Amino acid sequence: MAILRRPPRDFQALERRRTLAARLFASGETVLASVARQVKASRQSVCRWYAVWKKRGKAGLKSTGRAGRRPQLNARQLRRVERALLQGARAHGFSADLWSLPRVALVIERITGVKYHPGHVWRILGGMDWSPQKPAQQAKERDDQKVAYWRAVRWPELKKTLRAAKPGSSSKTNRALRNNPPSVGRGRHGARPLS
Repeated sequence: MAILRRPPRDFQALERRRTLAARLFASGETVLASVARQVKASRQSVCRWYAVWKKRGKAGLKSTGRAGRRPQLNARQLRRVERALLQGARAHGFSADLWSLPRVALVIERITGVKYHPGHVWRILGGMDWSPQKPAQQAKERDDQKVAYWRAVRWPELKKTLRAAKPGSSSKTNRALRNNPPSVGRGRHGARPLS
């Protein structure tokens, strides 16, 4: 199962749209719906940009940089984490060579000193293009010869016997199972008179 991520926003392109809108405002264009069509933005955004432009001018529509909180891990730390994860879970003292979110969170804390909640670790892994994997494990007691025999011989025999059996009914309303005639006749006046 792959983690679907939204493509990163192009902050320069967004700023170019706001700058074009500011030029249109400065040229006397006051019909905000027309500006919205020209810059391919929503009317609500253009209305907001217009209010900012009136207060602070073109400088008010400059980009403020990235959106949201700054990440706690930088690119160098992420590379160190990825190298550690590629070594496998056993290399970090775990009993099985499987990565779980709590284990990854523990390794991140050991390597970088940054503590993450296990529920948020999947975002970091998604950012590194890691996807959830289900391990392909088999039982230790598995006997491939017996499995092959079951598939080739035993299962087809069972399917034949299952098809040969007629389905029955334990329902009391099944007409075929009634031995006694109905006490009520058919229709509106078919009931026997009470004695």
